[in-house]
Amino acid sequence: MSRKSMILTLSFLALVALALAACAPQEVAKTVVVTQEVQVVQTQVVQQTQVVKETSVVEVQKPSFSTPDPITSDLNVRQAMAYCTNKLDLLQAAYPLSTAEDRAALGMNTEIPTKHWAYAGDANITIYPFDVEKGKSILEADGWVFATADDTFRSKEGNSLSMHFTTTSAAFRKAWSAVWIQQMADCGIEIIPLYAPASWWFGATTGLQRRDFTLGAFAWVGQSDPSGQSLYSCDQIPTAENNWTGQNDMGWCNQVASDAIKRAVNTLDRPERIKEYTIVQQEFTKDIPTIPLFQRMDVFAINSKLTGFAPKTNGNGYYDYNAETWEIPGKDTIVLGYLQEPSTLFQVIDSAMTAKLVGTFTSGVTYISENFDFFPNQLNPIPTLESGQAVNNDVAAKTGDKIFDSDGAPADAAAGVKVKDNTGAVVDFTDGVMMKQLVVTFKWISGMKYSSGNPVIKADFELGYKIDCDKETGAVTYTTCDEMQSVEFVDDTTYVVTYKPGVQDPTYFLPPFSFYDSQLKLSDGRLLKDVPAKEWQLLPEVAQFELQDNVGPYMIKEWVKGQKITMVPNPYFYGGAPKTPNIVISIVTAENAEAQLLAGQVDILDALTITSVDQTLKDAADKGEITLLTSPQSTWEHIDFNLFLP
Repeated sequence: MSRKSMILTLSFLALVALALAACAPQEVAKTVVVTQEVQVVQTQVVQQTQVVKETSVVEVQKPSFSTPDPITSDLNVRQAMAYCTNKLDLLQAAYPLSTAEDRAALGMNTEIPTKHWAYAGDANITIYPFDVEKGKSILEADGWVFATADDTFRSKEGNSLSMHFTTTSAAFRKAWSAVWIQQMADCGIEIIPLYAPASWWFGATTGLQRRDFTLGAFAWVGQSDPSGQSLYSCDQIPTAENNWTGQNDMGWCNQVASDAIKRAVNTLDRPERIKEYTIVQQEFTKDIPTIPLFQRMDVFAINSKLTGFAPKTNGNGYYDYNAETWEIPGKDTIVLGYLQEPSTLFQVIDSAMTAKLVGTFTSGVTYISENFDFFPNQLNPIPTLESGQAVNNDVAAKTGDKIFDSDGAPADAAAGVKVKDNTGAVVDFTDGVMMKQLVVTFKWISGMKYSSGNPVIKADFELGYKIDCDKETGAVTYTTCDEMQSVEFVDDTTYVVTYKPGVQDPTYFLPPFSFYDSQLKLSDGRLLKDVPAKEWQLLPEVAQFELQDNVGPYMIKEWVKGQKITMVPNPYFYGGAPKTPNIVISIVTAENAEAQLLAGQVDILDALTITSVDQTLKDAADKGEITLLTSPQSTWEHIDFNLFLP
């Protein structure tokens, strides 16, 4: 799996029973939430007649998302909401059987976990402890008041302090979000929830990627390296004008933070990176584009006889990295229960965690992540400076060269541009200034074959580079592609990447693009290498069967939408025959998942499905009927503010 596939992925938790209604242009969809013992969501369609008046004024079309949202763009509102949020109570709702000590360790203050080496430290950032009275006083001073003594929610100049809140329908999210909604109500803020289908919320052309929300909750999959450029840089805000590129769904543009995060991901010096990440966190907590809530506690409930199942601690969440070793004595099939079904398996355009996990079964893993470190698998060895497979050369940059400046941003070498010279000093560019340039040799193990029987060859790496970096592919981000100056394809296992002068990406040793079966013959008779990039996401071989990079232990035999995905061994897997002949991903519901596990119909419920330990699971584990595995993970829950209106 490529670096682009492995880094900055979303952790997706649920497939919901709520369907989004498509409304005609003349209709307005109004959602009314009725809360009793059971929450009921009713959707009404209100007919609206539009009156069009003639005007002689020439209208100038504004860029999308250029108008500040009058509520979410109000810093005072965001600060008040942060103070009104009791994260310990949210954790109690999410993990009711956890200890107070466990909950206290999971709280988040910034976008980086408090135990991470890059965390700025409490003293260096703005902390928002739970303080209802302070939250209320901020709102009062900002003019958000109760118009009458009978009002439940605040208003300002006739506008109600009311916001729509979108997330998934996972029981875990419903549990903590219900508590949070009440916390906001206690401060006079109305939150109207929409528990949207995960396929829409995390879709490649809907929901988050189209910034179709006001407040939104989900989780980022934690990584060994903080990275974050595509999440928080000014140039990574998805808009119609940039074809929805980037993951900065908040629309947060703080130039100080944007420059700092680019510098942080463009130096190999860890103390320097800590300094830059501290700046980012200072600006982040000052502006609050996101309310960071808590780190997730990964929970797995598995068949007590299952062997080989060993999720990595502080890794990237791909617990099926060694699926070929899983085994249940006497069973030829292992069944996993998923709440969410992938919308596509073409991972370049969709970063859903369930799609990533299916991809690990079928494509295997390039490297393994554990305890904030990396270990080789298909890529062997990890091409570090220490291993000798990477060098950081001194080169003379010429006027007009494509370089990266001292802030880690792409630039044309010219007078007036600030760059880091080969000593690390920030200087004004002059023709011939010496800069650092990374050259990395990526080498894969030999003998890999796709499920098609085709061996991995040099043309496959060439195709991977072409597709992953083609703007018509519709990839989530192209930041890594933009860092590369050239690629030399050496042979069937090796290529060499020369990065642009000034690029000092600390994860330079992770492969920047995928490799695809260039000789794969499609059902329409074409070879995969001949298909234009813009058509890839429509190919069943790519989107449904993931044949383009199927060198892993399993291959997809059947996908019955809404029911199951059946996988069988890849006969050409370089690691030999998997211990279990069949892997089935069964689409379950939050209501029947545990019952199916206890009845033996499902063997694994992962951290995306159960998210917390309830009494039923605990009792079953105490009796030896199942095994429970829990551990804090770097994946973290948060609530994003969409700061601008479409």
